Amino acid sequence: MTGARETARANGRIMALRPGPRLIGLFCLAQVLSLAGFGSFPALLPGFVDLWRLSSTEAGWINGIYFGAYMLAVPVLVSLTDRVDARAIYIFSALAAALAALGFALLAEGFWTALGFRALAGASLAGTYMPGLKALNDRLSAETRSRGVAFYTASFSIGVALSFLLTGQLDAWLGWRWTFASTALGPLLAIGLFLGFAGPASQAAAQRPEGALLDFRPVLRNRRALGYVLAYWAHNWELFAFRSWLVAFLVFAQARAPEGGLGQDWSPTAIATLVILVGLPASVLGNETAERLGRRRLVTLVMLASAVLAGLFGFAAGLPVALVVAVALLYSLTVSADSASITAGAIGAAAPERQGATMALHSLVGFSGAFLGPLVFGVVLDLGGGPERALAWGLAFVSSGLAVASGPLALALLGREAGSADKGSA
Repeated sequence: MTGARETARANGRIMALRPGPRLIGLFCLAQVLSLAGFGSFPALLPGFVDLWRLSSTEAGWINGIYFGAYMLAVPVLVSLTDRVDARAIYIFSALAAALAALGFALLAEGFWTALGFRALAGASLAGTYMPGLKALNDRLSAETRSRGVAFYTASFSIGVALSFLLTGQLDAWLGWRWTFASTALGPLLAIGLFLGFAGPASQAAAQRPEGALLDFRPVLRNRRALGYVLAYWAHNWELFAFRSWLVAFLVFAQARAPEGGLGQDWSPTAIATLVILVGLPASVLGNETAERLGRRRLVTLVMLASAVLAGLFGFAAGLPVALVVAVALLYSLTVSADSASITAGAIGAAAPERQGATMALHSLVGFSGAFLGPLVFGVVLDLGGGPERALAWGLAFVSSGLAVASGPLALALLGREAGSADKGSA
């Protein structure tokens, strides 16, 4: 027995889970933990605006730099997963996430320091989100990958929602500095899960691509994959503008709501948590529906519906809070329902030896939208008269709706040669 254990330890498999539901669950849990600090700044945005006297544009920069840094780091970190086990990249990046949270807690004093530590946090996400998905794919059979992608991408919504909830509760108890310090525990626990349970890749994903590390020309020639990449840009613009400004909008809506209405005493961060959590079933069910309806058709319908709801939600301030929350829940469904389908479509369209590079370009382009969305939202908010005006909020959400409406156009122009991957599994 002892000899068998020593052999297993030598092979790095002593507690490695077999490919299947348990392994998918492990990766989803690790991702949720690594996202503990994701919502720390946007969840406390109104307080930071008052504390540091930030303009909406400055607040938009701090929200947006998280995704801007992600965008800069992701080409290298995700492309490397075609050459080395993505598990190592994940562990290194989760450590950086913990350091970013601790640095913000100890040293942030205003716009520039907050900008720097949120940039480090965003760069760490580049090494956990898509590399985590690549590590999972390398350990799954072809038959389980599409569902693995769906659950993994959907668990992103769980991590984000719990981050908002955790931030709001901890801030009420401990203050914002201890809140940020506490979120550093999440990525450290994720590292422990990877070291303890995620064994070496079970399949030879290791046909290394020819050419330089950042040579994306073969990916750019893949029109079907490129269509999904551009759709991901539009999706992320809307998604992260919505999540970055949701709490601030809810605070504004509660202040303008009729007196004595249901929901005026609800916590904005708790509402945001519920709204974001809707993204989990929406993403999974969206991917399952795409298997039957067709991936490109499903994404197109969802994005067009989301563009309409963006405008409706933005002009909802002044309605009873319960009605605002109902519209937010419906809007969140459409914001998230296309997420897994878009990513599964891009991965399914990629050449096997170019999956890492395709996912790198997917993230690079997609998270440029995540960077621009919160920033442009803040700029439009200022141009519309500031966050004290209902019209400004309406116009800001309309700008997000216009961005997401460009996704179906990209799919229509670049996806005409789509084959079976658009009609079935990724």
